[in-house]
Amino acid sequence: MKLYRSSLHPHHWIAYSEAIGWVVFPARFDGWDERRPATGLHPDHLFQIPLRMAFNTGLLESFEQPCLDKVA
Repeated sequence: MKLYRSSLHPHHWIAYSEAIGWVVFPARFDGWDERRPATGLHPDHLFQIPLRMAFNTGLLESFEQPCLDKVA
């Protein structure tokens, strides 16, 4: 998963992964729940940013967390 900002969409995050393609979602708490396919993106206006920047949007929580066994 890669995260982007766009100067043409200042109030949204843009994400890309091979599994889901390009999506856009509001840059706010739990915005990931309102994601939709992104269309009309122009690469000159996309800037990749660290994935951690979307920490409160629900994006990171959407990844399955590995189940770790306790070590005795």
